[in-house]
This record gives sequence, C-alpha cells and structure tokens, in this order.
Amino acid sequence: MLEQLDLTKILILDIETVPQYANYTELPERWKDLWEKKANTIRKDSLNSTEELYPRAGIYAEFGKIVCISVGYFSSSGRSYQFRIKSFYGHNEANLLEEFCRMISRHFNEPDNLLCAHNGKEFDFPYIARRCVINKIQLPDALNTAGKKPWEIRHLDTMELWKFGDYKSYTSLDLLAALFNIETPKDEIDGSQVWKVYWEENNVERIKTYCQKDVVTVAQILLSFRNESKLTEADVLIID
Repeated sequence: MLEQLDLTKILILDIETVPQYANYTELPERWKDLWEKKANTIRKDSLNSTEELYPRAGIYAEFGKIVCISVGYFSSSGRSYQFRIKSFYGHNEANLLEEFCRMISRHFNEPDNLLCAHNGKEFDFPYIARRCVINKIQLPDALNTAGKKPWEIRHLDTMELWKFGDYKSYTSLDLLAALFNIETPKDEIDGSQVWKVYWEENNVERIKTYCQKDVVTVAQILLSFRNESKLTEADVLIID
C-alpha cells in the first residue's frame, strides 16, 4: 500500500501544545476543580500534587492550547524529492488555526490527499479538531470525521503503520528515528519541555524549530518504510 501512495498528495504535520495558563495558581477556581478531577485520573502511583502535575495539562485539548503547527509536503524533482516546510505558530491560537485550516481547504482537500503524523490519530488530529471547535473555526473536511466510515478518513499514522496490527505498544518518534538511523529531533528540547520554553522563556521560535524537526523526522520515517533514500539537508526548504 505505502509503495502505491503518491507522496506529493500527503501533508505531514506535527503540533506543539502547552497548558492554557503559566501555572496552576493562575487557573480560575472552576478550572482548578476540573483539573483536580483530571489529575486524579492520571496520578496513578505518582506522589505529585495536583499543582505539580499541571505542566502535563497541555496534552489535553480541554486544558491546553496549540502554539505551533508545522506542516511539510513533498514535491517531485526528477527522481528525488524536495520537502517544503511551513509553520503556523504564535500566541494567538485562533489565528494560527484559521491559517492552517485555510491552507488545508485550499491545497489538501482532494479525495486522494492524506494527513500524516506520528501518533496523529490519537493526538494531533483530534487535538486540532477539538481546538477548532472551541475557537469556533470551521473544520476542514480532512479533519471532520463525524459520520465517516473508517476507510473514508484520510489520515495516515506512522506509529500505527509500525504496529502492524499490534495494539499493545507505543513506539516514540525518537525510537523509530534511531531504528532507521535518522538524526534525532530531540537534540535540543523534547515535548515535556515545551511548556517551559513557552511560559518561562517566551521563546516560540525555538518551539517552531523543534516542531519542524519532528515533521522532517516523520517524512524520513515514511521514506524508510518505503525503502527510499532519505532527504538530505539540501532537499529541505523552509517557507516563511
């Protein structure tokens, strides 16, 4: 199946998310109560307090927000590919979501287009959809799964592809990168540090760079699944 896909029809994406507030003490009282209930479900054997668990709020669309969506797409160049990357990022989530959805609707809205991400079906795709609904932004058809049959949903997930039908395990992007001898995207920061870079360093540019590295890594893994040559640095073009 993978060998038959037209790579130029695939939009690879990754998102970076953070908690809605810089720390637990800034939460309105109603949201403190709601986070307390959520924290109780994720605490398990941890001795961490509700406040100490708050940096993890960013992974939940109800308590977090998107600060960057990076996308990449292949364009053919003879027998090789060029990979173009663009990011939608900043402090205004509604604006970046609107720009992202507009791009999908204009350029990746055909029946043979696919959205691709690592663990995208569990995280990136539903997170974007939920935050669009919260921000009153119309969902592009590629993200609107309501009423669709499984084979009508145009989503590709590199983690799911690696499972080969196994439902028991989670395989990180970094681990797959190591397996295929791909440079790690986690050389400077990793996902658990994004909230600190955003709220304490106020450095969205650094988050964007990290997000773009993840997109390139997913592209490299997709090529590895197809037993094709990896992208070189010269093949990757960042679009402002």
